[in-house]
Amino acid sequence: MPQEPAPDTPSAQAPAVEPRPGAGAVPADGGEPAAPVRRRGRTALLIAAAAVLGVVAGVATGYTVQYHREPTSLPVLSQPEIRTPKPVRAGSDTTARSVSVNRWAKTDGDLRQLLVPRPKGAKKEQEAELEDLFSFATWFEDEDHMFQDLAEHDFRRAATVSWSKDGKVYVDISLVQFRETTEVNAERFGEGQQAYMSEDDWAGNEGEPVPGSSNARTYVFDEPLREAGYEPLYQGRAVAWRGDVVMIIEYANNSGPVDEKDLKSLAKRQLERL
Repeated sequence: MPQEPAPDTPSAQAPAVEPRPGAGAVPADGGEPAAPVRRRGRTALLIAAAAVLGVVAGVATGYTVQYHREPTSLPVLSQPEIRTPKPVRAGSDTTARSVSVNRWAKTDGDLRQLLVPRPKGAKKEQEAELEDLFSFATWFEDEDHMFQDLAEHDFRRAATVSWSKDGKVYVDISLVQFRETTEVNAERFGEGQQAYMSEDDWAGNEGEPVPGSSNARTYVFDEPLREAGYEPLYQGRAVAWRGDVVMIIEYANNSGPVDEKDLKSLAKRQLERL
């Protein structure tokens, strides 16, 4: 067995640990007293505590001051006289629409009145008229398909008008209105009318936007319509929608290219009336 070291050997003695001098203790060699050990954070704690006490005291003082003040009187709820317009007796021009004018939308009236007026000097080709589902569907090449599509998407009514200028320019304008109780039908129809315009059988291009509208576009066909025995027919179209009404303008010129500026101006004026 290993022998334990003798008590007087260096390895058996406990390591020497100098005691930590207390605050103000004087060293044995007569030197300067040891500096007191400073506890960190005490001042910060005192400041925080004082701030909390200050907030509490301020809140208590505010409640005390408010408690001793006289209550502020509230305005009287009942008014001795209610200021409302006096009723006006109905006149000869009073209608159900004029009585409840603030409850009507602009497009709830006669849709024909929203069609842009015929330009001065233009020849009337067709008087502005309302069309039902059947008559409006006949404007399209595939009448049966269009009739079914419009019926399924709550077609309400349409208003159309046609005129010509100098026997050269022919214009047809249609305003197509939908019921939108369960879905947005006007936007769907308008987007559908614009979707195929870039095809070669139609305009052949993406069209141009109409200033002042987020969806209106005008299309000038790249190639005129040619048929044996007839002069080339240059075509243009404008499509847009606003609310529950879709605007379609057919523009044709049998003497030369379509004036895109004139087509765009016409589309802008028609949109403004909606």
